[in-house]
Amino acid sequence: MKTVKEIMTKDVACCQKEDSLFDAAKLMKERNVGAIPVCDENHKLFGMVTDRDLAIRGYAAKKPETTSIQEVMSDKLYHISQESSLQEASDVMAEHQIRRLPVVEKEKLIGILSLGDLSIEKLSDHAAGVALQDISERPELH
Repeated sequence: MKTVKEIMTKDVACCQKEDSLFDAAKLMKERNVGAIPVCDENHKLFGMVTDRDLAIRGYAAKKPETTSIQEVMSDKLYHISQESSLQEASDVMAEHQIRRLPVVEKEKLIGILSLGDLSIEKLSDHAAGVALQDISERPELH
């Protein structure tokens, strides 16, 4: 079975906690991505900021574009090792309903595995489909 290392995106741009909402949005536009990891200068992962974080926690909360990313980023992260199987990765994504999974080795970000990466990998089509179904399910309201 293939490993995360074989299909992950390795060229990952990062923001730092002190960067502004505008900086993150600009980087997302330049890279055509919906999420940017938040790291220090040594690529230690602190969080992730998504386009949804910018919209909901940032702009909809009337925060100025100069607000630091640290105020809106998600800091509860799940990550995986590059040696993990694609099945393990899709299981983590499905269980925690996430579409992007940071790949970390020795506390450093070395890549990102997205649901899109899984979906284009022929051997993991089924795993990606199951993950997408689980990610897309809405929790029941009681």
